[in-house]
Amino acid sequence: MKRSIDITASGGKVPSWTYTPDTGNFVKGAVLFFMDAMGPRPAMDAMAQKLANAGYFVLLPDLFYRFGAYGPFSGSSFGDPQSREKLVKMINETTTAMTVEDTSAFIAALEGEGHSGPYGVVGYCMAGRRALSVAAKYPESFAAVASFHGAGLAADTPDSPHLLASDIKARIYVGTASEDASFPPEQSTRFVDAFRRSGADFALESYVGVHHGWTVPDRDGVYDESGADRHWRRLLQLFDETIR
Repeated sequence: MKRSIDITASGGKVPSWTYTPDTGNFVKGAVLFFMDAMGPRPAMDAMAQKLANAGYFVLLPDLFYRFGAYGPFSGSSFGDPQSREKLVKMINETTTAMTVEDTSAFIAALEGEGHSGPYGVVGYCMAGRRALSVAAKYPESFAAVASFHGAGLAADTPDSPHLLASDIKARIYVGTASEDASFPPEQSTRFVDAFRRSGADFALESYVGVHHGWTVPDRDGVYDESGADRHWRRLLQLFDETIR
């Protein structure tokens, strides 16, 4: 069941949505769900609700809230030059540091809904690195973190999440496409090396034959049903084993 709420964060009011199981009231724990680059839309609703129906309280905040009303966008919006230009601007001007700062408000919102944690956090596309970064910033608040087709997870930038490996106490799962320009092989190697050296509890799994965005049902020509099902199995196993 979906419900709209507003969360007050550093940049203003954040339109957000909570999801609870459609049937039954048993909730195993709470999960922070970070959207992909096209923002909140029916595909994100469907994914968040599917996670909720597995027994979780899910919070999905609009990470682009600083731009006010925008879109609507869809999974194919990057194929339109005008939409792509707007989305790239929004992605670039909503920094990982902003999302990390805002997460204190998201955690407070989860607490306000009666969930004390520790929580799970999952991010898709641009939010994969954000999920890892918030797990590093709030290590006592997150028991599990997952990234799917995350971009720039071991980039040559000072805010790259692989530099935070030793700060993450949560169990980590990273699912990547075998060919993804946003996370090329050299970054994969750098990521694994950093997390292996840190002693973190992590797994990185390459999904052969899929492309960036394969988990999201409205990504025309990219969504892969078999790969998406596999991602759900991995995600639910991670949360079921870590969130109490």
